Amino acid sequence: MVHQFKNNGYNIVLDVASGSVHSVDEPAYAMIADFCDLEKEALLAKTAASFPALGENEIAEIYDEIVALKEDGQLFTEDTYEANLAAHGAHPVVVKALCLHIAHDCNLSCRYCFAGEGKYHGKEPELMSYEVGKAALDFLVANSGSRRNLEVDFFGGEPLLNFDVVKKLVAYGRSLEEAHGKHFRFTLTTNGVLLSDEVMEFANREMDNVVLSIDGRKEVNDRMRPFAKGAGSYDLIVPKFKKFAESRGQQKYYVRGTYTKYNKDFAADVLHLADLGFKQISVEPVVAKPEDDYALTEEDLDELYAEYDKLAAEMVRRKGTEEEFNFFHFMIDLEGGPCVYKRLSGCGSGTEYLAVTPKGELYPCHQFVGNPSFLMGDVFTGVKREDIVSDFKKNNVYAKEKCKSCFARFYCSGGCAANSYNFCGTIHDAYDVGCALQKKRIECAIMMKVAEADGMDEA
Repeated sequence: MVHQFKNNGYNIVLDVASGSVHSVDEPAYAMIADFCDLEKEALLAKTAASFPALGENEIAEIYDEIVALKEDGQLFTEDTYEANLAAHGAHPVVVKALCLHIAHDCNLSCRYCFAGEGKYHGKEPELMSYEVGKAALDFLVANSGSRRNLEVDFFGGEPLLNFDVVKKLVAYGRSLEEAHGKHFRFTLTTNGVLLSDEVMEFANREMDNVVLSIDGRKEVNDRMRPFAKGAGSYDLIVPKFKKFAESRGQQKYYVRGTYTKYNKDFAADVLHLADLGFKQISVEPVVAKPEDDYALTEEDLDELYAEYDKLAAEMVRRKGTEEEFNFFHFMIDLEGGPCVYKRLSGCGSGTEYLAVTPKGELYPCHQFVGNPSFLMGDVFTGVKREDIVSDFKKNNVYAKEKCKSCFARFYCSGGCAANSYNFCGTIHDAYDVGCALQKKRIECAIMMKVAEADGMDEA
């Protein structure tokens, strides 16, 4: 399968199965589009008619170059990955990561919060006890097989409402490492309200990554991320986030935002965060019910595509300057990237990655928490719903009709299972608006790689 697109002045050809990317001129772009449909003589004749300024020899050279790329496995390559997936399916499941819901409580009232303002639709706030967290880490070690590096994300609600337990669990995790041949990579997601010097010092010592939640410009952030009484959070968190990012050397963190129908010009929010000095940025589309006033719909797509194009062009302009920054959704590896299984099956929710509630219940991921149909067991007695594990294990790009013929399948890995379930009623489908935006982001990311290579060639 070949995917062709134009972006910021480049004609780009992606060979999906091999991952090869080619930046070509207009005649080659047109010839590749018809290569599989026309016989050689008809193709050469059509190219000559479409590009009369080209001579017969030049057209023949273009054709020969396309044939050479095909023979070299860089164009029209056959997809053989499904067999690899079948082989991997025979392997036993090991748990590699846990999302610890250390607090089902929050000190903000974000309008778009999928977790019911951090309480996951519970009647009362809940904090995870040290005993439950300890059992969760024991469960992870016991079910991780020979895997050495284990991921644990302290999540909420707002994890810093339960900071003492976070500290104790990190210490307990460290105490397990040598005896079991494991290494814990701890991460923390926070809204920053309680981000003190003590927390920063602890996080810089123990956290492999930290996610700092902010939506961008002050008016955008404060509209969607207020305190319960309505006051905005921007002025409180920005100085803390700037100090923290600098204290980590602008590495191993993200400022992470959400854009909605109220800020479809989200490129301005990304650039606002960059101009504040942040170098690691992620601003993602809201996922909301169509009836929500802030929801994004298919009618918004053209505007959003233009914003991604604008952002990508600006990032190309800033490349190599002091204004350069990373944007999470434009960071793809064209040289290798994740292992084959990861490219085909995604985040590992329901199999390698599980969420743990304050009571110790196990769910496929944080977005399924509270849905009784996806309650898998608990950290004390283990996974009891092997049928759920089996269903998620089958959740890959070849199990989804929409993915089989999609050029983006090896980059998005089939998308989010929770979004698929919430919009389509099954984990084996795909959320259309999310898919459309993901495809656009991938095209922009590829264009940026092409522009970078083009700049190096010119140099």
